[in-house]
Amino acid sequence: MGDRVQEILSWYGSDNAGTKTNIARMLRSGKLAGTGKLVILPVDQGFEHGPARSFAPNPSGYNPHYHFQLAIDAGCNAYAAPLGFLEAGASEFAGQIPLILKLNNHDVLHDDKDPLPSVTGSVNDALRLGCSAVGFTIYPGSAHCSAMYEQLQAIAEEAKASGLAVVVWSYPRGSALSKEGETAMDVVAYAAQIAAQLGAHVIKVKLPTAHLEQAAAKKVYESTQVPIKTLAERVKHVVQSSFDGRRIVIFSGGAKSEDKNVFEEARGIRDGGGFGSIIGRNSFQRPKAEAIKFLQTIMGIYSGAIQ
Repeated sequence: MGDRVQEILSWYGSDNAGTKTNIARMLRSGKLAGTGKLVILPVDQGFEHGPARSFAPNPSGYNPHYHFQLAIDAGCNAYAAPLGFLEAGASEFAGQIPLILKLNNHDVLHDDKDPLPSVTGSVNDALRLGCSAVGFTIYPGSAHCSAMYEQLQAIAEEAKASGLAVVVWSYPRGSALSKEGETAMDVVAYAAQIAAQLGAHVIKVKLPTAHLEQAAAKKVYESTQVPIKTLAERVKHVVQSSFDGRRIVIFSGGAKSEDKNVFEEARGIRDGGGFGSIIGRNSFQRPKAEAIKFLQTIMGIYSGAIQ
């Protein structure tokens, strides 16, 4: 185990050996093994956005096995998906890549401004499928955020007692936030802090913009001159907001975008001290060979092999 992995594990002093082993397993897998960086393939979009929107651009993606193999061939640190997709391949790909079971999901057939995802899996499911971690989405800013926080607390307690790691998708969303506010600097940093306070080992947030949403927070940012002009500065502040960098913070890849934009974002994450990316649609919506090259370029940026 590399020194960097040992350093990261030291941040989780209250956790048992099983949980630390599973955190280490993710950090020691794939092409970024031992660097302290992570690139994770998430495929929850079939549930979250619908099958055609997710997989029609690359029909191979309708097959659950495709995503397991893509994550393995690209050298990802882990593969995350809801219950059904993991059940459809966990046995065939057992032991080949760390798995993260996404325990709640939200569909867009009944979309609303204040979402409340349904719990769609359990810690026992994660153990049965050989997962290293469970994943859970919270929507800070939603009118239903208290229910999500309470659900996460209970799930995280059970997962940790069972030796699993906890990955939290912390996405600000709700009727009290503007669309611009969902990725505002102050709001994203707040969402990362909330996830850390709720016991997340790994925190997933969207990349923040320089917009400041909350009037009270804006006064503080301006009076203390927190640097947020560049993406690297904003990433650094999100990491700082996650217990001064003592929690693993990774960033969402978002909707499919131009490669050069994604690579520039990866450089900003790297230069700001972020721990990596979780990239779904930008990878699995393209032909497999192209997806592997794309993911490995991002890994090269994080490792420093590509400037």
